[in-house]
Amino acid sequence: MTDQVFIEGLECQAVIGVFEWEKQIRQTLVLDLQMDWDNRPAAASDDYQHALCYDTLSKAVTELVEQTPHELVETVAEKVAALILERFAVPRVRVRVAKPGAVANARTVGVCIERSQA
Repeated sequence: MTDQVFIEGLECQAVIGVFEWEKQIRQTLVLDLQMDWDNRPAAASDDYQHALCYDTLSKAVTELVEQTPHELVETVAEKVAALILERFAVPRVRVRVAKPGAVANARTVGVCIERSQA
């Protein structure tokens, strides 16, 4: 499949980090999501029912990330990928989680994973 739906720069305010001071504050995580999705049925019918709703998906991801504290961006990436695969029946997803400002002389750091339906 070559069709994809993407969401870039999804900002979430999360309790994230291993240091004690990080567990007391919220920090910005920036997510980029890329999902395989057959867009032909939606395009042919011009019907929202056949589209992958990026608004609903963005809200679900934001809720997941902001609801529970995590120590590692790796954990956030895995949980986000699992949510998208399970709840939205996406066959394959690429999740990039960036933590801006985590390293003083880098714009951002993070992880990128790709997961598929089993």
